[in-house]
Amino acid sequence: MNNRFEALKDVSRIDHRIGIKKIIKMNLEGYAFILPWLIGFLAFMLYPLLMSLYYSFTKYSIVGNPEWIGLQNYLTIFLTDEKFWMSLKVTFFYVVFAVPLRLAAALALAMLFKKARPLTNFYRAAYYVPSILGGSVAISVVWRQLFGSKGAFNDILLSLGLINQRISWIGTPDTAIWTLILLAAWQFGSPMIVFLAGLKQIPKSLYEAAKIDGASKWQQFTRITIPLLTPVIFFNLLMQMVRLFLMFTQAFIITDGGPLDRTLVYALYLYRKGISFGHLGYGSALAWIILVILTVATIIIFKTSNKWVYYES
Repeated sequence: MNNRFEALKDVSRIDHRIGIKKIIKMNLEGYAFILPWLIGFLAFMLYPLLMSLYYSFTKYSIVGNPEWIGLQNYLTIFLTDEKFWMSLKVTFFYVVFAVPLRLAAALALAMLFKKARPLTNFYRAAYYVPSILGGSVAISVVWRQLFGSKGAFNDILLSLGLINQRISWIGTPDTAIWTLILLAAWQFGSPMIVFLAGLKQIPKSLYEAAKIDGASKWQQFTRITIPLLTPVIFFNLLMQMVRLFLMFTQAFIITDGGPLDRTLVYALYLYRKGISFGHLGYGSALAWIILVILTVATIIIFKTSNKWVYYES
């Protein structure tokens, strides 16, 4: 009897091993496909992320070994670093105005290009180009020349009689940040394409029914288009908020944080402390603070989305 039980156990073990081998063999191709991504994720994302967390608790410059100092970097940032608060204030001001302006411009053009007209595809592609080039060094240099005291923007305003003398729009504390906001609003191509896709999903029958009931174009826009487009607005809002929070190239090239630190956005300040001054530990702490701020902002938007995002299902 005991021998029979032992034999059954052996058969069960063999079946179990064969089953595991089959599962491994079946999934082997899948593991092989994700292996390049997995190696890249571990080597270029997870490892640097964990190392930056470690460095944020150390005094570490480019030369020398990291020295553990606990929370000292964070205490210095929050309690004595005035430029940290200034950069945070500038970044929030920039994001609060740049994101709505970019989304409004993107939605307006998406509405314009919604209907198929001659050369519509050409115009869609042409208006998407700023989204590709807007963050480049070349466009930033052009923008700096455009809004400088000798730039074309002054020529236009002088010819229209709106100003009496030339102004350096990027050199004046009250206007410098607005030149960066204007550049951000101009880069509407990416959200415009997403809005176009969302507009095409709205059933035409709803507009036809509204027209029969005597609804005006504005009423159709506010009662049909906007509510049914809220999932797309939600997506665009999140993506653009994160992107603009991390804006660097434009501020670095056009104004270099000036004048009087009025355009010292957070990413530029982080770069100065971490790379230019070589304080890698301090810079890592700044990076983790902005990561936490972005996470909190994203959670707040997600939590409030059930009050204003409409899902048809």
